[in-house]
Amino acid sequence: MLRAQFVLFDGFDPLDTIAPFEVLSAGSDFLGGKLAVELVSADGPGVVRSGVPGLTLTATAAFDPDAPGYVLVPGAAGPMDGDPDVETIPVLLSRFASGDAMPLLRRAFDNPDSTVVTICGGSLALAMAGLLEGRTATTHVLGVDLLGVAGVNAVRARVVDDGDLISGGGVTSGLDVALYVLERDFGSRAARAVEELFEYERRGTTWKSDAERISRTSVIGERISS
Repeated sequence: MLRAQFVLFDGFDPLDTIAPFEVLSAGSDFLGGKLAVELVSADGPGVVRSGVPGLTLTATAAFDPDAPGYVLVPGAAGPMDGDPDVETIPVLLSRFASGDAMPLLRRAFDNPDSTVVTICGGSLALAMAGLLEGRTATTHVLGVDLLGVAGVNAVRARVVDDGDLISGGGVTSGLDVALYVLERDFGSRAARAVEELFEYERRGTTWKSDAERISRTSVIGERISS
């Protein structure tokens, strides 16, 4: 079975996580349980506080970068500016970028059976860690220039497909990213069924990298049917 692992860290944005989590869970139901959708962390099972005061989620497993499927990386929630001692979004992302999850994420990129998916500031954290140099990605509009500084080919698009890396823009793009994953790798019927269930229509045109558009769909399809 394929796993969709949402990597939690202190200060994560809950909407970056919950929206695509629900989309992929509904998609898995439509597909007869093809996806195991779960919350994970580098520290293993336990409660993880979000960047929204009073809101936490519970990781139910340790992050396994060698598992086949998807690794989903949310951004952070909090103020953009403030005193250096305040947990601003840049501080939270920088802390995550230098934490224990990044070596595991590097292994996930090396895993040929894994696709890394980022939402909002998730791509910024990976870029800070040097994992996206030379890749094509997007992030929240306020962070696009920072991606470029980190050596990323930054694109202003709602969803960007760079092969084994899919990235989304601002917070609500998590819905669009997850629906795109369903359509790309499992077919339009699955994506459409979830769109109708959620009464939501995707926005924008997905930017696709011609150089990286290898037929991962057929590879995953073969794995699912086997």
